[in-house]
Amino acid sequence: MNQDSPYIVQVDGRTATTDDLAPLAFAGHAHFTAVQVRDGRVRGLDLHLERLRSASAELFGRALPDDLVRARLRTALRDGPADLSLTATVSSPAGEFTAADADPALLVRTGPASSGPAGPLALAAVRHDRFLPHIKHVGEAAKTYLLRKAVADGFDDAAFLDGEGRFSEATIWNLAFWDGESVLWPRAGMLTGTTMGIVRRQLDRLGVGQRTVAITPDDLPALAGAVVMNSWTPGVPVHRIGAAELPAAPPFLELLHRAYTAEPLTAP
Repeated sequence: MNQDSPYIVQVDGRTATTDDLAPLAFAGHAHFTAVQVRDGRVRGLDLHLERLRSASAELFGRALPDDLVRARLRTALRDGPADLSLTATVSSPAGEFTAADADPALLVRTGPASSGPAGPLALAAVRHDRFLPHIKHVGEAAKTYLLRKAVADGFDDAAFLDGEGRFSEATIWNLAFWDGESVLWPRAGMLTGTTMGIVRRQLDRLGVGQRTVAITPDDLPALAGAVVMNSWTPGVPVHRIGAAELPAAPPFLELLHRAYTAEPLTAP
């Protein structure tokens, strides 16, 4: 890192060296969580910790203790700006293409804070199933390829259709739809994002209706709105998916942002 930069790259709580980082250039067997830090605090910290814990247990057969992860996050945030982006990536020092065991290593990287694009976005509808869709893992060349192809075709990004023709998620986003009264979440294999988890539990507390339903391209004309969401933001409006135009839905967008900001910020 630039010595003048306020941002860091650390492995297991210490400044990362070239020897630490070089193997990661070829590491596809790893997983991560992405966080927006505000005023030194995080929304949905419990969801980020659970994500890292469960993914490590599945990929590596063991997980770092939550207290250790929180300590490493505090170390990374200690001397940085109050507002920033953070990614925490867990990998195995044993490397790729081996069944050897090793305690997982934690790479923490910080960078400038982000709120994502303003939108509205146009999404291409493409056929794609992610491997282990419930895990936020690295090495997904297909997502970047499909994003680039969508942009070349005149779209802003891509939304995925599973083998049954149902919408699941987008490249780096969860999808959410609006029928005018309830929030609709896709029924398909996908990553349950931390922002999605925050919004869902806060909508429950606000008494807002939510349903998980199969949504296909044929269903789009009857819907009252759509958004994408991720760690950047609880909602970027989507005005078109494939050939289907979707109406602007300011009340839907306001509702998602209100639910998200109702989630308290907590210190690691």
